Amino acid sequence: MKIDSSVAAVVTGGASGLGRATAAALRDLGARVALFDKNKELGEQTAAELGALFCEVDVMDEASVDAGFAKARAAHGQERVLVNCAGGGRGGKTIARDKQTGEIVPYKTDDFQWVLGLNTVGTFRCTVKSAAGMAALEPTPEGERGAIVNTGSVAAEEGQIGQVAYAAAKAAIKGMTIVLARDLSSEGIRVNTILPGIMDTPLLGGLKTRAPQVYEGLARSVPFPRRLGTAEEYADLALTMIRNGYLNGETVRLDGAIRMAPR
Repeated sequence: MKIDSSVAAVVTGGASGLGRATAAALRDLGARVALFDKNKELGEQTAAELGALFCEVDVMDEASVDAGFAKARAAHGQERVLVNCAGGGRGGKTIARDKQTGEIVPYKTDDFQWVLGLNTVGTFRCTVKSAAGMAALEPTPEGERGAIVNTGSVAAEEGQIGQVAYAAAKAAIKGMTIVLARDLSSEGIRVNTILPGIMDTPLLGGLKTRAPQVYEGLARSVPFPRRLGTAEEYADLALTMIRNGYLNGETVRLDGAIRMAPR
């Protein structure tokens, strides 16, 4: 798919990190970009800086997502590109022990459901609604109506201690990739997933000042290059997945060849 001013795109989690970098890369190619994010202040600031449209959206809320797509489509037309970057986690072991009392503390089911709701269900919700809109478009000369990029994590394959909910959520995103691609193939819509490794996003970037030794240790754990990945490298792979018409149903690791240890 050629990315230019004729293409409308939606990026969830677009106010910062991987989403912001992807939105910026799409804008650099002329695409009309809408940012979905819960953070209104940062989202409006990012949109102004990039020349994008901000839509205050909680991907865990059906009505909020519907309103976001309605606003984006009213301004830009039906999107041909969706990049799902919204996500997050709540850490904790399946069961832990209180360090003072030795009491067994189970991981809360509510927290498990919240993590799956944000990552897996949120991604699926936006994918379904975007694909339904894409299906109404006229196909390109190559027969394409749209391209969707989802965001998993290397935790989908090597979840660490304390990542039971996050690993499950990201593994589900990886698992549904080929099924989404097959389900949507008759409509000319491609679906691929990126599994990022340790990325230098705002979530980890603060370690540079708060705990530089931890940050440097993370960088040294990557075989090559010995550093954290950048949001721009994620965006570059997302653009490849959008532009390469034969890339479909794939999950691609972006991790410097790291394989995560148990902790």
